[in-house]
Amino acid sequence: MNPIEPVQTVPLTITEDGTFRVAGSRVALESVLHHFKLGAAPEEIAQQFPSLQLADIYAVIAYYLNHRDSVEEYLRQQELSGDAVQAAIESQPGYQAAMRELRDRLLARWSAKQ
Repeated sequence: MNPIEPVQTVPLTITEDGTFRVAGSRVALESVLHHFKLGAAPEEIAQQFPSLQLADIYAVIAYYLNHRDSVEEYLRQQELSGDAVQAAIESQPGYQAAMRELRDRLLARWSAKQ
């Protein structure tokens, strides 16, 4: 019997909306990869996301490195989807006025503290 397992599963799950998350957490794949691409070591990523196991972070990064083209395409699609949602929200009637009002209230509160 060989003590080394030749195949290891990737700790990713897919939500109903098609988002990949690290299994057993709510952390999205793109969150882990964002920090990795900025140069964070897996140990540093684990500090940012305490709900993740270090081994899972390494496994997710290894999966990315082995399937870079398909993962990058997924990331592009996620960004396009996010852009579409943002555009839909910002195009709603009254959105711009509500944001101006919110900004004015925040600036007034900040000025009052000065």
